Amino acid sequence: MKTSKYRAVPLAVGLALAAAVAVPATAQPQTLPELRESATGRIVLTNLDDGRTLPVAAGDDIEVRLTGGRAGGLSWAWGEPAASDPAILPRTASNAMPNGNATAVFHVEGSGTVEITAAKRCVAPSGCPAAVNPWKITLNSAAPAPAEAGPPQTESQVRSQTSARG
Repeated sequence: MKTSKYRAVPLAVGLALAAAVAVPATAQPQTLPELRESATGRIVLTNLDDGRTLPVAAGDDIEVRLTGGRAGGLSWAWGEPAASDPAILPRTASNAMPNGNATAVFHVEGSGTVEITAAKRCVAPSGCPAAVNPWKITLNSAAPAPAEAGPPQTESQVRSQTSARG
């Protein structure tokens, strides 16, 4: 009896560890540094980021990767993501693929609040519901910090510059 008891303990521990590992990391909220893809330096957003509001800065690149697919016997496809204000957030690339996925890349050009939106629609030949599944992200881009004029000057430095001019 003792043998089976000791065999069950490692099995239970193994199952608990497997369950902990099986939970997808994307199900937990991500912070902005976690959204940055190290290979490209871009902020990468997916289906799971729907409804988020994120701070961004001028010069940031935002990549949107939306995954379509099949659900309930129907095929669902994303339209190309678009920005609410292309002056602040111009789209530099986009693609809607036959498999229902859509991607887009945006470059933050200015400051302000801008939304990226996309819609997922049924694309089956017949029997599609008229439902549209929207996706939206809000980005807040702050104005860049003003350039510093340099270290403060002492009174003697100001006098020497004034006397040199004239």
